[in-house]
Amino acid sequence: MALSKIDVANMLTGATPVANGGTALTSGFVNGKDPRPSASPLIINGDAAVAQRGTSFTSVSSGSNFPVDRFEFYPTNLGAYTIIQEALTSGEAYNNGFRTALRIDTTTADASPASSDYAILRTKLEGQDLQLFKKGTSNAEKFTLAFWVKSNKTTTGQVNLFDIDNNRLVSGTYATSSANTWEKKVINFPADTTGAFDNDNALSLIVEFFLDGGSNFTSGTAPTAWEAQSNGDRNANNFAIGSSTDNDFAITGVQLEVGEFSSTTLPPFEHESFGNNLQRCQRYFYLNNTVSASMPFASGVVSGTTNSRAVMRHPQPMRAPPTMGRSGNADFKVFCGSTNVDSTNVAFYYPNNYQALLYVDVSSGLTNGQGVVIIDDGGGNAYIQGSAEL
Repeated sequence: MALSKIDVANMLTGATPVANGGTALTSGFVNGKDPRPSASPLIINGDAAVAQRGTSFTSVSSGSNFPVDRFEFYPTNLGAYTIIQEALTSGEAYNNGFRTALRIDTTTADASPASSDYAILRTKLEGQDLQLFKKGTSNAEKFTLAFWVKSNKTTTGQVNLFDIDNNRLVSGTYATSSANTWEKKVINFPADTTGAFDNDNALSLIVEFFLDGGSNFTSGTAPTAWEAQSNGDRNANNFAIGSSTDNDFAITGVQLEVGEFSSTTLPPFEHESFGNNLQRCQRYFYLNNTVSASMPFASGVVSGTTNSRAVMRHPQPMRAPPTMGRSGNADFKVFCGSTNVDSTNVAFYYPNNYQALLYVDVSSGLTNGQGVVIIDDGGGNAYIQGSAEL
């Protein structure tokens, strides 16, 4: 019989079962019971196992970047970085079952950032997945965030919970006590009886690791109680990753729990299967690229001598109608009968949460009404992607 999170927590802490089927371990539990039994982790890809966009990116200095799925590194001209999905082979995170991490290495330093510059690592959550926190009610629950972290720096960092729906913020701090050593951190955040999360598929909460910033973000004090969001409080404890090319930051095992836990009562990290993890990531982004030449993308029909129309289904239902992307026109062919015809234009129409219509045009050679398959041109470079990121 599979053990629940509360069963495992009991074994780890020695909590005593009680007659009603609960236990004497009540911190973080509702009436002695786990409020999220058998639920998927709130933080998706917290073990950094899925990296659909690639595993290494260099000279990253601005914009939205995803070294692993669901975790966005966003610098604004504050130095430059190499960001990777790092394979782990040793250390305490490895010993606790983690084989991958997200790693950020500073390659161009900026020790004196402009006032409005920053470098943030963050993951975003939908409001409908956060309702068990009961935020904005008299029964509001506390939050617990846990993660493994490693850095060359021995310093204090700051992580924020940023309520986008109500523009509210609360912060916690953590210390990297030993250089180049994996350390587990557990941070408790208070309940908030002000401002409910919207119950929808839009962005409600950002878990924000503020890694560097200019004076606009460092002038205040990290709030230990929920407050109206103030930029000056978001990086009061500046990790300053961009201050030297010696600096690095790695993280894995990120989990968010309903209730207050300590390092001894924290439920174990839920290691999902890779397949389940990938499926949850593909709700927000997917990349369909050809593994080998002439692999198919979609099937449809010819609607003229130069036009084909095909229905392409997303691998998973997406959070919202996605923004579609692709490689170049020349990377695709239309396979019609026994003929492969080079594409001259590829476009997407009417994408919804489940599928998109793919228009692929050629210069000539198609037969109206015949079936077609849209394939790679033979070079193995074609790709199609969909993004519904928060």
